[in-house]
Amino acid sequence: MEDNLNSNPNGLVKQWVRGKAVILTIVFLIASLITVFFWPRIVITIDSGNAGILFSRFTGTKIDRIYGEGLHIFNPLDKVYIYETRMQVAYHEFDIVSNKGLAVHLLLAIRYRPEYELLGVLHKQIGPNYLNRVILPQIESVMRKQLGNYTAEEIYTNEAGLLTTAILTALDEVGRNYVEVEDIIIRSIQLPPEMVIAIQNKLKKEEFMKSYEFQIETAKKEAERQSIEAKGLSEYHNIINRSLTPEILLMKGIQATESLSMSNNAKVVVIGSGKNGLPIILNTSQEDGTPAARLEENKSTSDSSSNEDSDTTSAPISEKTTTQKP
Repeated sequence: MEDNLNSNPNGLVKQWVRGKAVILTIVFLIASLITVFFWPRIVITIDSGNAGILFSRFTGTKIDRIYGEGLHIFNPLDKVYIYETRMQVAYHEFDIVSNKGLAVHLLLAIRYRPEYELLGVLHKQIGPNYLNRVILPQIESVMRKQLGNYTAEEIYTNEAGLLTTAILTALDEVGRNYVEVEDIIIRSIQLPPEMVIAIQNKLKKEEFMKSYEFQIETAKKEAERQSIEAKGLSEYHNIINRSLTPEILLMKGIQATESLSMSNNAKVVVIGSGKNGLPIILNTSQEDGTPAARLEENKSTSDSSSNEDSDTTSAPISEKTTTQKP
């Protein structure tokens, strides 16, 4: 029988398994428990918009390897740090003391993200909490340094673009720490209410003064325009007066007289005067009901009445002459 077992390897394996069944079962259970326990550290899924940096238990941070999106398998003894590489927004507020000792409260919105290619260096030099370690303290420091030399009114009104200058300086300073700050947005500038009212009243008065200055400047420009226009008209009339000789005026008068005499609607009387006065012009229309027609009618009526009077007067005289002949 032993010869049969030696000649059949499968039989030997089965016999060994039966003898070690308890031990194998315990080992399998332990391995299963270990796998279940370390499964999140072995199989890691990196979501969209994220990247992973591996820290090896034996060799340290892998700064030359960035794990992108997807499923990855790692040694359970190692650790993977996940960074969000999309644009993020952080809201922050702090106080700035002006050069006169007045506190100005700023509320900021900061848009930032880590530089993808330098993610390993960022993790090794600064760590995952780079927002509170680098970005916010650096921005506060630069803003206080840049704005602390101005008054609260100048900061509140952003005189000469000082807020823009401070923001650009802060962006440049923060960008040296392996992160990209896209923009710093000033959400609000808060001052004591009395100070705000005083600044607003001052700004209103300044705007009124600017409007008055504009009106004065407009009036000056209008006076200059009228002066130039008057000079132009004076030169124009001088040129016209030099060119209007008596002969030209007489010719223009004759042309105007001819135009009026040829018009059917002319009802203008032009009376000449002076050495070369123009003749009297009446309406030359001969239609019934017009002044010219009534004038001719009146003239003919007066002529006929005068003729009748002369006839009646001459008749008795002739009779007298006839009766005195015998």
